[in-house]
Amino acid sequence: MGKSESWITPFKKQCFVTLGVCLNMAAHGLVMGFAAILLPQLRLPGSLIPIDDSSGSWIAAILGFALVVGNFIVPTIMAKFGRRTANLASLVPMIIGWFLIIIANNITILLVARFLQGLAMGMSASLGPVLIGEYTSPKNRGAFLAVISLTIATGVLFVHSLGSYFSWQKTALIIAILVFIDLLIVIYSPESPSWLADQGKYDECRKVFKWLRGDEENDELEKMIDSSKIVREAKELTNVSQSFSKTVRSNLAYVNVTIRKKEFYKPIIIMIHIYTLGQWAGANILAAYTMDIFSHVIGDGTNISLMVITLDTQRIISNSIAVYVIKKVKRRTMLLATVSINLFAFLATACYTYFKSQNMLPFDHPAIGIALIHIHMLSIATGTVPLPFIIAGELFPLEYRSLAGGLSVLFLSSNLFITVKTVPVLFKTVGIHGAYVLYAGVVGYCLVVAMLLLPETKDRTLQEIEEDFRGKPLSPEELKSTQSLTSMRYLNTDRRCSSPVV
Repeated sequence: MGKSESWITPFKKQCFVTLGVCLNMAAHGLVMGFAAILLPQLRLPGSLIPIDDSSGSWIAAILGFALVVGNFIVPTIMAKFGRRTANLASLVPMIIGWFLIIIANNITILLVARFLQGLAMGMSASLGPVLIGEYTSPKNRGAFLAVISLTIATGVLFVHSLGSYFSWQKTALIIAILVFIDLLIVIYSPESPSWLADQGKYDECRKVFKWLRGDEENDELEKMIDSSKIVREAKELTNVSQSFSKTVRSNLAYVNVTIRKKEFYKPIIIMIHIYTLGQWAGANILAAYTMDIFSHVIGDGTNISLMVITLDTQRIISNSIAVYVIKKVKRRTMLLATVSINLFAFLATACYTYFKSQNMLPFDHPAIGIALIHIHMLSIATGTVPLPFIIAGELFPLEYRSLAGGLSVLFLSSNLFITVKTVPVLFKTVGIHGAYVLYAGVVGYCLVVAMLLLPETKDRTLQEIEEDFRGKPLSPEELKSTQSLTSMRYLNTDRRCSSPVV
């Protein structure tokens, strides 16, 4: 094992396991981008499955409903069976969904397939950042998490490029093969060391952690194990013989106290606003309605198919730059800078399209609209897509990581559905300029809340970030001294030292 595997460094191992997660996350780009090539082909005369605007919007937006279901399913699998098992479970409906699309001959089958794909996306949306955050070293964690958005962007470019040369059925077949390859990578990936520690499997945790990180980060390993032991010992103090009714009451009391603690609700509030910001910033709208947006902003006089591929290429380049920049720039600084560019792009595009529709422009050229769309994509690719995944992978305390991640991602799902489903209605009623002003208002509000509440997480261990929210965990001895023989016995057994908000 020594010399033969000495070239396989911890960094390369982290790249391997991250690849399995990121290919799964790439499905977000593949599935959303697939709508942009599927819907135009279905609208063609003689289409196998004829559609109208209503059925087309449902094919694009049903993912949002399915994402919610996936959000509810994945926390239990993550907590009870492990992150790797959850990752494997999310790939099954994705593969089935692509094969259903290949054989689809009516709208119902397409909707079922898209629902299954959305279910898988809902599972991976909260799982992916958590798993990469637990797999990787703090010094490289931001870059690895930024790769999520790079793979999503690559997925969009890949599916748009395939759709330019192949039918939607052949495109789905090629993507299904890629998902199967990802399944093989995940099968050969280890379980998360954080989950193993949480389950009390400390020997296995040490083995996996050292396989992933080497021997230079033992301090983080021991802190993680010590914290996990404190939690388990604290819980055992209250696992005395109780009647069923007492158990229920104590669990309700635990839940009641937990949801009022800042270390539980504060990260959720932050991520609710950041996920909402990410969806209203326009990434999925540009992916699913790329051709429609080019038509509204530029007109029909240009080669829109070429413009779409050019935009997707720019997104990949910008994402690649973000992977490097995120290692150098603080999270809060990057969030403020990129979202500010996003707001400028929304408002400038709104003004441009409004004055263009009223014939009030002193000078016009397609290059103006193309430049505005590319500025918009730059802000998305460097900030509003990668940062939510990066921050989600760093923010949640270990004990609540599955539940808190799932709850906050519900807002990603619901906002994805709302934004994608309402695009045709908004463009027809208030125009693209009215829609973009609305998007800018939502994004601006979320940015203000995020900047007020979000702590800096760059280059900090997950344990340090956790302690920033709740303070250091109570030791079993400290915990015993705080317990009384009354109901407080059940309220003070959490490892947190913060008090619930009353």
